[in-house]
Amino acid sequence: MKYLKKYKIPFSGLTAGKHNFEFEIDDKFFDCFEHSLVKKGNLLAKVSLQKQENMLVVNFDINGYIQLSCDVCLSDFNSSTHFQERIIVKFVNEEWDEETEEVIVLSKTDYELDIATLLYEYINVQVPIYAKCSEQGSGIGCDPEMLSHISIEESTSTEEERIDPRWDALKNIKNN
Repeated sequence: MKYLKKYKIPFSGLTAGKHNFEFEIDDKFFDCFEHSLVKKGNLLAKVSLQKQENMLVVNFDINGYIQLSCDVCLSDFNSSTHFQERIIVKFVNEEWDEETEEVIVLSKTDYELDIATLLYEYINVQVPIYAKCSEQGSGIGCDPEMLSHISIEESTSTEEERIDPRWDALKNIKNN
């Protein structure tokens, strides 16, 4: 994925101290991940990297919008999002497999930090379990035309009409 190369931070040439980076996240970014919950969006990730001798402290401040599909009316809408995350990167000489959600382990010979997968995970975690235009959208409501096709009363009456008569016979067994 050549496009994701721009989401690498070459930290080996940086002096000790705080360094700031900005990364734009757009539709091309999400196209690089086949099973992403988010397919479209426009976000700005401000990354603050604090370089120390044996570790990096990386703070993410991500702001923008992602496109969601409403679970009620199925229309697409933009949902604004703003969140912050933090990760610690430790450097070790030998193999160490004790990575956690908050700590990433790199070899002392590594010279750059790839944040593309981190950004992908952070953004996809922000997707609500239940997306609804009127709740996550900004000042919009569900599509009234689509809502007119949905009716609870119609669906229950058609379900009752479709009951196979053989099931009625089985219901009578339960009453005996």
